Amino acid sequence: MRRIRQLDHGEPFPPSSAALDYPNGLLAAGGGLSPERLLHAYRRGIFPWYEEPQPVLWWTPDPRSVLFPEELHVSRSLRKTLRSDRFGLAVDRDFERVMRECATLRGDGLGTWIDEDMTAAYGRLHRLGHAHSIEVHDSDGALVGGLYGVALGRVFFGESMFSRRDDASKVALVGLVDILRRGEFHMIDCQVESAHLNSLGARNIGRLDFEQRLAQTVDIEAGDDIWRLPASCGGLL
Repeated sequence: MRRIRQLDHGEPFPPSSAALDYPNGLLAAGGGLSPERLLHAYRRGIFPWYEEPQPVLWWTPDPRSVLFPEELHVSRSLRKTLRSDRFGLAVDRDFERVMRECATLRGDGLGTWIDEDMTAAYGRLHRLGHAHSIEVHDSDGALVGGLYGVALGRVFFGESMFSRRDDASKVALVGLVDILRRGEFHMIDCQVESAHLNSLGARNIGRLDFEQRLAQTVDIEAGDDIWRLPASCGGLL
């Protein structure tokens, strides 16, 4: 049985071909969560995921779930929600709160992976301008949905989303796609397949295809001025 590489701080990742088939895409362990480590990982199509306690585990699964912005599927019921204009929208207003809500409300039992170290690490990326959140509020201004992830070049690496009201996380995704279309982003990395994301237009591509697309777009910078949304979801139509 192959063993994964234990990384020292500053040690580079092995090639993705070294990733395990089972568990799918497990590549390496350790190495910390510095901004430099995280950005280098995303540029290679590698992301961290682990259950407490540490070490950090690094993954590059095959196949890879992606959503191309032009392929977003907005169902009739979701379009009705948008027309109702009952949700307010914001960008990067409360990044840490979105992360903590995602940790609390993940429905797959894996909420512990967004621990204090992860929250601090992505908070640093947010302050550096690489990580972003989309927030959805109800009519009373309460945060009821959202998502967060990392933007590099013309690729958005989605990390997690949450919803406390029907369609709230879907509205956040529609808002994200609105931003990414304006910024001419190539794709959203959804990491691993889920029925929820498939229903919104995500699909699997091979890891090599994903890495090639990433290499072609990760260095094409988008402007910071795209990170804005209308005040409410009706403006997304």
